[in-house]
Amino acid sequence: KYIVEDGVLICQKGAKILETQKQYSDFAFQFQFKLTESGNNGLGIRVPSGKNAAYAGMELQILDDSGQRYQLETRDGKKISWLKPWQVHGSIYGVFPAKTGYLNPVGEWNDQTVICIEDHVKVVLNGAVILDTYLDKLTPVDGRSHPGLASRTGHIQFCGHNDHVEFKDIRIADFAPSAPILKNNPDNTPPKGFTALFNGKDLDGWKGLAHKNANERRALKGKALSDAQAVADKVMLEHWSVVEGVLTYDGKGQSLCTSKDYGDFEFYVDWKIPPGADSGIYLRGTPQIQIWDPWDARTKDGLIPADSEGWVTAYRTGRNLGSGGLWNNRRASNRPLTNADKKPGEWNTFLIRMVGEQVSIWLNGKLVADRTVLENYWDKSRITPLPRADQIELQHHGSELFFKNLYIRELPY
Repeated sequence: KYIVEDGVLICQKGAKILETQKQYSDFAFQFQFKLTESGNNGLGIRVPSGKNAAYAGMELQILDDSGQRYQLETRDGKKISWLKPWQVHGSIYGVFPAKTGYLNPVGEWNDQTVICIEDHVKVVLNGAVILDTYLDKLTPVDGRSHPGLASRTGHIQFCGHNDHVEFKDIRIADFAPSAPILKNNPDNTPPKGFTALFNGKDLDGWKGLAHKNANERRALKGKALSDAQAVADKVMLEHWSVVEGVLTYDGKGQSLCTSKDYGDFEFYVDWKIPPGADSGIYLRGTPQIQIWDPWDARTKDGLIPADSEGWVTAYRTGRNLGSGGLWNNRRASNRPLTNADKKPGEWNTFLIRMVGEQVSIWLNGKLVADRTVLENYWDKSRITPLPRADQIELQHHGSELFFKNLYIRELPY
């Protein structure tokens, strides 16, 4: 029931499911489609093989939602649609409605992009965003159970639905999570798909911290911003340097910031600290992924605590739990799932994956944060959303620090 003619995939009447051989978790899927009058199909996402996409995975409607088949005539002769909002084109069927009015006329080609990365689903139709939502925050509007919303991987399907619909120029970019550890990768050389934030030679691509408070920094404009940045860059050059391919900090200046802002991304970074050190990584200008020494049992004068009260005092900040926690969280978890730190003086590796406001972190190959919300530290209520994009910062906390192999892969959003 599916045929290919002149580069066009034709779903004929009576056709059912056509699915990819491979399973996909996170991706950007682009295609063109052409509908007949009242034509109906669907795009299944993260669906177990052969299952009903609408419930076992997700189904994004492909539908001529203004078609005669979906119209009722009122007593005064007017025609109205009987479709529910979650049944129109682009909607997550039964779960979340899309905006209407962006389909081209029947018989014309439409361009559509679907971004599905972790719990973020976005649909762009003919250049207009018609759906942009996060699954973890949704309750299905049809009142039915949709267990497939929790699926993290599965097949992509054209659902059939017994109507003639045509497709062409079907492409996919795979954004599945990267391996937590890069094996046999030369220092400061980005792996495929990633860009180096640090070239191993100088501070190109970095800037100083123009203001300690992110809200105040974002408010700086014009000359006030350029003057503040000039002072910050001078401080940066006095205290951050490159020594034998390692980004090195003397502990006496301020945080180091990327020149570019980043939204959703994967970020590799190798870091090393001396005993007792404290640092972190700010995402979108917001603290922070914690870096500190969980092995340091010293208190004043280097003495090891003799009793439980002494240990509580020594570790009142929680540093014994290890690095990788979102330490400034108050509502969401602020602790790492496990202590995965190497001893001071040894290199550690973070893989940081940020999608929306959720962060997953692997430290030395071990998962220490699993899609944990990063709260907005700069809002006292911790309710205001994070900015959609902002700088990444390597935190000054008065300690010597060492970094290398900083690679980033931007994720579409």
